[in-house]
Amino acid sequence: MNHTMGDTFVSQAVRVVSYPGIMVGGLVLLVLLERAGVPLTLSSYLPVAAAAGLITLHEIALPHRAAWKPGRTEIANDATFLVAVQILVPFLLSLIAALWLANRAQSSGWTLTTLWPRDLPVVIQALLMLLGADFLRYWMHRAFHRFTPLWRLHAVHHSPHRLYWLNVGRFHPLEKAIQFLADALPFILLGVSEPVLAVYFVFFAINGFFQHSNCSVRLGPLNYVVSGPELHRWHHSQLPTESDTNFGNNLIVWDLIFGTRFLPADRKVETLGLQNRGYPQQFLAQMKSPFSVDPGAG
Repeated sequence: MNHTMGDTFVSQAVRVVSYPGIMVGGLVLLVLLERAGVPLTLSSYLPVAAAAGLITLHEIALPHRAAWKPGRTEIANDATFLVAVQILVPFLLSLIAALWLANRAQSSGWTLTTLWPRDLPVVIQALLMLLGADFLRYWMHRAFHRFTPLWRLHAVHHSPHRLYWLNVGRFHPLEKAIQFLADALPFILLGVSEPVLAVYFVFFAINGFFQHSNCSVRLGPLNYVVSGPELHRWHHSQLPTESDTNFGNNLIVWDLIFGTRFLPADRKVETLGLQNRGYPQQFLAQMKSPFSVDPGAG
């Protein structure tokens, strides 16, 4: 492990404070921007962009491992994934779902919106959405590791040999579409309000950046609540016995309940990635690889 800032008081404080500080700061900024009359989409994306900048600085100043520093080609590849799969695919799917729901509601008069507790405070609604979405994603994630056709799609996400925040977006678009069925569509159907979705989005994005980051952190008790980097690195281990753990998307509570939480105290994760070390890494190649390349056991 490489600590470029050394084991000073400041570096130790950064390891402890970085995750909760950036997360809380992002959510507070969202609220302040909303109250200032900034459009909700911009209010949501600005805190996420600010968090990405701060996490990048953390990776540079205090990396978990110096060997995980990405090259330019890798950054360009993962930036393509982030824009094409993490931003464009959910946007298009949400637009299609919204138009379809509007047509169905207009033609048949059916609605599920009365099932969602819209009168509760936004924070409580966001917590309910986090718990519900993570429950669905937990079991979906386990299915992606268990069933071969799904694993071949999910292998794209497990293909990197090192972690840094930008490769959080490395998913095959078909898997991203399937994920949409669990972490977005049910809540669109239930009519969850835009402010609640905004809180969920900011938490989801910042936590995802940290999950895959090369930041040296010490989350302590938070490792029993959130699915952060110390836990998620084990999920990217090359060894299936280690990677078939920590399935939580944002929270680790379902892993605790169902016995899949894994965080050894006496060692650090070693080799990351797939059993097949020749698995292609480039964007276009990975669009085809689920249908042509065996990733090995997952």
